[in-house]
Parts: sequence; C-alpha cells; structure tokens
Amino acid sequence: MNNYELMVIFTPVLSEEDYKAAQKKYIAFVKDNGGTVTHDKPWGLKSLAYPIQKKTTGLYWVLEYSAPTDFNEKLNIQILRDENILRFMPTKLDKYAVEYNNRKRSGVPTGTEKLEA
Repeated sequence: MNNYELMVIFTPVLSEEDYKAAQKKYIAFVKDNGGTVTHDKPWGLKSLAYPIQKKTTGLYWVLEYSAPTDFNEKLNIQILRDENILRFMPTKLDKYAVEYNNRKRSGVPTGTEKLEA
C-alpha cells in the first residue's frame, strides 16, 4: 500500500449537493477498491490561474488515501469519464510528506509557518 494525495478541480457550476455527492463517490471508490481514506478536505471555490474550458473558477478538493499501486489506473479512468472534473493531479507521498501532513493537521509546528512581525 502506497500513500497518495489527489487534488481535484470540479466545475464551478455544481450545486453544493452535487459537489458533496462527487466527493462521497470518490471516497467510496477508494474504499471499494481496497484503499483507505486518510483525510479529505474541500477547499471550496477558488480562482484559477488560467481559464479551463472557459471557466475562471473551480471547486477544489484534496483527498489523501492509501491504496495498492494498480488502483491509480482505475482511478484515472474513472476521473477521465467524469465531466464535472476540470483537472486532477494524483501525487505519491513519501514517508516525510505523510508525517508532515499529519503534523500539520494535528496543529504541531512544522517549521514552515510564517513568523509574525
């Protein structure tokens, strides 16, 4: 089992219910294929750096999960079939990234915080 982080940008025309349903769909997909979800965080509506499909905003969502190596191919196929997704980026996390994410979520100082003047 490897650790991964998936960043997804959904189309901004989704309703709040559709946005949550899409998140639940992919969480269930990870679990149904032998993976475990570590953490998921919806970032909400953000501006895009450049227009994608004539849209200047998108609904961001980050999913952290553990899964077998062959799972990402299935996930890529599933995401490419979904018309509500503008962009996605799966990233394999090493042990340091997993530790950093856990520390950041628990509130422990990571050493990358901004100093207050």
